Amino acid sequence: MPARLTGFIYLLVTATGWALNWPAMKVLLREWPPLFSRGVAGMAATMLLGVLAIFAGEDLRVPRSLLPRLLLASAINVFAWMGFSTLSMKWLSVSEGALLVYTMPIWAMLIAWPIAKRKPSTAGFCALALGLAGVVVLLSAHGLSFDGGKIAGIAFALAAAVLFALGTVVTHGPMPIPPITLVAWQVGIGCAPMVVLGVLIEHPALSALELDGWAVLAYMSLVPMGACYLAWFATLRRLPAEIASIGMLLVPIMGIVAAALALGEPLGSHEAIAMALTLSGVALAMRQRP
Repeated sequence: MPARLTGFIYLLVTATGWALNWPAMKVLLREWPPLFSRGVAGMAATMLLGVLAIFAGEDLRVPRSLLPRLLLASAINVFAWMGFSTLSMKWLSVSEGALLVYTMPIWAMLIAWPIAKRKPSTAGFCALALGLAGVVVLLSAHGLSFDGGKIAGIAFALAAAVLFALGTVVTHGPMPIPPITLVAWQVGIGCAPMVVLGVLIEHPALSALELDGWAVLAYMSLVPMGACYLAWFATLRRLPAEIASIGMLLVPIMGIVAAALALGEPLGSHEAIAMALTLSGVALAMRQRP
């Protein structure tokens, strides 16, 4: 099979696994609190990825000089991105949370202006306008009256997007650590505080998890945090990073559709227009050259 076609297959596997994680989180949050549930799934994935790294012949040791970068990447890529996006699901629908979180490339483009002195082009400002228009359409679908919980959900989703965007701007180049080992360390370092905070603040009842909750927890550990990361690395070995990144726009689309089918969440004209506007803006932002 040609490498390009294989790359698209891996990309579809990655996008599908990550997309189904959005409605899966909503199911798990019915029984367990957000930080604790995401943290437990992450720690289970860390052990799995560590075993896979050993079988792949990777060195699990991290040079001391790279520890500050590893800690920063774990805080942004895992604790903020995964933790805050999961927290937002406590108050938001999948369509609201997914689209807000996936505005990250737009914020990265804006943050790069003052920090990296990269002024957005005309297409960049169009991307911002499209993204904001999509968010407004989405949040106004059922009226603009927000309670405290809704505002908290929006704040956590935007915080996840903005912090991850900041990390992409200030991080210079990939770390010279084998790929599976790098993901294992990042997921473990980022998810361990979630478990601790979950125990101290959320006070989860371990007996509250039923059969569907255990199934979702196993899925989150094995697929989005395990198999999908391996498929993502395989994608990047076969496709240009720009194509692979834009292909990730499938994630919120498939996640929203899956939530509508599995959970009965609304999927009408407002949601469709919001997806078209927001993701068009994100695609434009992704195409901006340094």
